[in-house]
Amino acid sequence: MELATRLAELEKRTAQHRDLLLTEEAAKTALVMPFLQALGYDVFNPSEVIPEFTADVGTKKGEKVDYAICLGGKVAMLVECKPAGVALDLNHGNQLYRYFSVTEGRVAVLTNGVVYKFYSDIDQPNKMDDRPFFTFSLDEMRRSDPATLERFTKAAFDVDRIVEEAEKLKTQSLLREELRKEFAAPSEDFVRLMAGKVHQGKLTAAVKDRFQAHLVIAIADLVRDMVTERLTSALNVSSPPPVPTATASAAALDDAGDGQIITTEDEIAGYRIVQAICSRVVAPKRIAMRDQRSYCAVLLDDNNRKSVVRLYFNSRTTRYVATFVGRDEERSLITDLTDIYQLEPKILARLAELESS
Repeated sequence: MELATRLAELEKRTAQHRDLLLTEEAAKTALVMPFLQALGYDVFNPSEVIPEFTADVGTKKGEKVDYAICLGGKVAMLVECKPAGVALDLNHGNQLYRYFSVTEGRVAVLTNGVVYKFYSDIDQPNKMDDRPFFTFSLDEMRRSDPATLERFTKAAFDVDRIVEEAEKLKTQSLLREELRKEFAAPSEDFVRLMAGKVHQGKLTAAVKDRFQAHLVIAIADLVRDMVTERLTSALNVSSPPPVPTATASAAALDDAGDGQIITTEDEIAGYRIVQAICSRVVAPKRIAMRDQRSYCAVLLDDNNRKSVVRLYFNSRTTRYVATFVGRDEERSLITDLTDIYQLEPKILARLAELESS
């Protein structure tokens, strides 16, 4: 099973059970150990995954870190765990900080089972950095995360390459966070920079406020357009899906007879977005579409017993996308087709469920 599929299963487990994981032991058993297993480590082999790893540090005797991951008889990674509800910072990782300098491991992980913060010694040799070089969250899994986490798997682990890449990852992570802040609430410096490129004349307070509002909208539109362009480019390499009837706009539904099924352009676009999401773990041609009178079904292997999602797009005023856990259907209201991307974790979890059944 691919790492991306394993992570999707963990994502589903996190959403279902996180309210029950109030203790450190619960988080370790339900989330951290399966995460280490997803990376290819044998959590039941005490020579590979050492629980309650102990090393004397200066005057501190008998302190323990939750796990030490060993490869070739040497410590490769240290893992410190906290309860799932705890917000992580280095105040929760004092053992990690102290152990880092007295073990051979150059990668340390601080986690609550949901968020995983990866540290190394980029700033000063043999001293764990104050800031992580990579942060992974099961609540907000990015498209690039599985590829990054592949570097930490047992099969691919190469500490020299990881440390070499860590500085780049850390810089990119910090830049991403700053961009996120600027995109959500542009700072005065950013507004001045962008306004200076398109505005002729003095940048008064009124002009600056106006540009700040325009900038937020322009950024949102740009991101949406980039997502659409990327989707279109990806789908152009595959054949368009077969549709049961001629396509139509949503407005044409009012003119259709009661027994007539009309597949709208929005339904096809929604299907293609789901197909693009599913293509991360299965061949795109395995994702099929069957339109019904009240919904449009997206299926695995064109099997009506293997519904991936249902698109409820027939209403003029509201549109829903239904995802599944077993036979249970959960409908999510969307205002734009690109909102389907927010359902990616549930869609991938459903695929994993169907593939394992």
